[in-house]
Amino acid sequence: MTSAGEGAVTKSGELVLLDYELWAEGGGKTDLIDTTRQATAEAAEIKVPEGHTFGPRAHLIGGDYFPGGVENALVGAKVGEEWEREFPPAEAFGEKDPKLIELFSMHEISRLPEMRRDDAELDLGTVLTIKGRRGRVVTLTAARVRVDFNPAYAGRKVRGKFKVVDRVSGPVEQARALVDLTYGHGDDFKVEVHQNVVTLHLPERSKFDFAWAAAKPRVIDQLRQHLKPASIQIIEEYVTPTAKEPAKEKPAAAGADEKKKEPAHDTAGGHTHAKPAAPKEP
Repeated sequence: MTSAGEGAVTKSGELVLLDYELWAEGGGKTDLIDTTRQATAEAAEIKVPEGHTFGPRAHLIGGDYFPGGVENALVGAKVGEEWEREFPPAEAFGEKDPKLIELFSMHEISRLPEMRRDDAELDLGTVLTIKGRRGRVVTLTAARVRVDFNPAYAGRKVRGKFKVVDRVSGPVEQARALVDLTYGHGDDFKVEVHQNVVTLHLPERSKFDFAWAAAKPRVIDQLRQHLKPASIQIIEEYVTPTAKEPAKEKPAAAGADEKKKEPAHDTAGGHTHAKPAAPKEP
């Protein structure tokens, strides 16, 4: 990463490192939407996924990670300067549309695939997918479930604090940032850019990850748009584990007694009987 210098301003389409916190306000409550700041998440008592790390995050200025009004406000931001702004619903997640709040019978809800799992729970706030649309349960009775298909923070004002820490420069850093933006886990990828060829070495965690399979076409598209390489290589390496040699048996100690032979047995009739000794001749 190369420092952009204090006072430099961002342009649409630039990759930057962004430090931020985003809040939704309205309806008598304030909710943290997202943040790169650990202290902010801890103060809001947000449950952090295991393995999650905080810190400035790669961001594409004027992209589509945030609502349009927020993205537009980041264009022309001064590098190294923290600023705060409020956004009305129209510039954030939109006004709430009453037509997108629908009523379903409990019978309909119980037949959804996610409700047939052994660990399925239905409560206020549960996210359901109904006919390809994702919504949240807002009311619940023994017979009826009301589901809101509006965006999660629709109808609420959004307040954000932002700081563009630096521009992302250099093809390797930009490629890794684009992977991180589109799929995540950018630091886990080994990235090489040589003679206009971008090479991504797939990390172990992504080889059997359905999320990577879905994100890969978008990653390729982003790399083509921003780096314009002649080709892109994605390398998956599967190392065959070497078989362990069987342990060698230790030689018997010299002078050890031979194992006594077991008497012959008759297994006729499903039972085991020792054969009687032959009678002695008179």
